[in-house]
Amino acid sequence: MATIKLVILPHAVLKDGTHRIRIAINHRRETRYIPTRYKVDSLTQFRDGQVINHSEAHTLNIKLRNLLNDYEERLYNISSLHLYSCTQLKELLHNGANTDRPLTFQSVATEYIEELKQDKRDNYATLLERNSRYFTTFCKGDILLSSITPYIIQNYVRYLKKNYRMNDTTIDMFISRTRTIINRAKRHNLVHYDVDPISVHKIQAPPERELDITVQEIKTIRDSTPGIRKLVAARDLFMLSYYLGGVNLIDLLSYDFRNASRFEYIRTKSRNTKMGDKRISLTIPPEAEPIIKRWINRNTGKLDFGYNFSYSNFSRYMNRSIKSLAQSLHIKSKVTYYSARKSFVQHGFELGISLEILEYCIGQSMKKNRPIFNYLRIMRDHADKAIRKILDNLKQH
Repeated sequence: MATIKLVILPHAVLKDGTHRIRIAINHRRETRYIPTRYKVDSLTQFRDGQVINHSEAHTLNIKLRNLLNDYEERLYNISSLHLYSCTQLKELLHNGANTDRPLTFQSVATEYIEELKQDKRDNYATLLERNSRYFTTFCKGDILLSSITPYIIQNYVRYLKKNYRMNDTTIDMFISRTRTIINRAKRHNLVHYDVDPISVHKIQAPPERELDITVQEIKTIRDSTPGIRKLVAARDLFMLSYYLGGVNLIDLLSYDFRNASRFEYIRTKSRNTKMGDKRISLTIPPEAEPIIKRWINRNTGKLDFGYNFSYSNFSRYMNRSIKSLAQSLHIKSKVTYYSARKSFVQHGFELGISLEILEYCIGQSMKKNRPIFNYLRIMRDHADKAIRKILDNLKQH
């Protein structure tokens, strides 16, 4: 158990002959010291943690007691003391870190996974859970963020390759998820590294997915008249994403369309990561209105396709249905729900629409915070014109 007390070190005499009062931290049979700003003139003026024989002894003792109380409270609020070395504990106490925040890999991962589940990003949460479990097993238990080094990451790579027979691509995916947790901790000032632990492993960029389809193929899907309910839903969801700037399925399903002439939302994916104004605001185009009217639940305002699925299961079900729809229409390209988003951007780019406007429409990360006071209104106007140009292009083919 860690203890702290006030001491002076007889051998540590300052240049003016005085002695500085320090806080001694005893932990795991080691002692480290935090210097205070208080001094005494000689060894005879300090005994058993108290200033004596000093003209301001009473005042100094009150200040020192308050200081020690503060450090004792910090110490009390640190969980899992056994994880820390004495040096780490000293730094933690001295820097006045947020000791109620998690400082281990597992605790940061757990906190983030819970946020993802609350945002209904269950698939990504599951991937992070799996990596967290593997990494914790490799480390033989939870590990302090400050203890994660490039050497540990190198050995984790070897561990994944040897114990799970993973190929390089799969290993990159697991290291990328490890990096996600480390970067989150860095953003929250829970840890600082002189050398980033992940720097020793070069994660290869994944190959670009060829999921965009042609304007003619979009028209084929739009004009299809499937006789099966699930294919009608697949067609409408796909086209609604295209009409609304490539909106992700989770954001589309959670939107309240009651009395809505605008589609204004914050992407679930970037809600907890991006800085600045995260909102996307678009005018709902006429092409989208019949689809919304067909599927809207009048009580909730949300799209209701009559399925009692979790979001993850519904997403998989709809992607299979979109694939079946494309095959029934003899579309040779690979088509998923995401193809609507990719195609929207590709068609807009081919029409000469700037990437900044297209990125705004789909809610892609901006390089800088949005600086203009009327940014939302200004960009909505540009986005509406861009969407109109892309949708009018469907009429010309």
